[in-house]
Amino acid sequence: MSRKPSGPSKPSKSGGSMPGGRRAAVRVKTAHKRSASSTRWLERQLNDPYVAEAKKRGFRSRAAFKLLQLDDKYHFLAPAKRVVDLGAAPGGWTQIAVDRTKTLEGKGKVVGLDILEMDPVPGATTFQQDFLEPGAPERLKAELGGAADIVLSDMAAPTTGHHQTDHMRIMALAEAAYDFAEDVLASGGVFICKLFQGGAEKSLLERLKQDFTQVRHAKPPASRADSSETYLVATGFRGRQIAPKE
Repeated sequence: MSRKPSGPSKPSKSGGSMPGGRRAAVRVKTAHKRSASSTRWLERQLNDPYVAEAKKRGFRSRAAFKLLQLDDKYHFLAPAKRVVDLGAAPGGWTQIAVDRTKTLEGKGKVVGLDILEMDPVPGATTFQQDFLEPGAPERLKAELGGAADIVLSDMAAPTTGHHQTDHMRIMALAEAAYDFAEDVLASGGVFICKLFQGGAEKSLLERLKQDFTQVRHAKPPASRADSSETYLVATGFRGRQIAPKE
């Protein structure tokens, strides 16, 4: 559902959503025990400005910038908001949610879970559990202690390399995330989930368009151009709507 956890960190204020400055390109030679694909991955990481900026600011992953950019565009995170973060590890999105809802000042609440272990994020309640396991949604509700203003899902199953299979797997996670969100969101709430571009999201889109005042596709700049990853941003939850009969 997420990436490898990292150690504790003390992030600076989230600040702007774009990396600053220019860095000289780094070239990596293929080592004796490193495959060509591993070398390409390492070179991309070393030359990725978001990776460098995340380390500079104390973010646990470059993915933090995706949430920053989505929030800078759609303005859903605010002090005192109550947030659920699905697929939270290693904690980049959780850090941004804590900072922008001011939970360390007692003004909001952030609850997160992931199938992977992750270090605690100050200001948030997190735990390790497979979201698809029986009991996980109920535990999230208990930790939240009330309605949510925002449900975030950056969950993604391990990729197989087969586009259609990967798309169907992430669609299943997105559908499950919305089943949960539909049950916990307060009026006017926000739901954001990750998808891979494909043709199977029609049923989810139909549900969201019935239940929210506005639904948009978004690909933040921090999402790599060669990735098929995209996000659905649904705002203005008005409760479950029953579709009219044909």
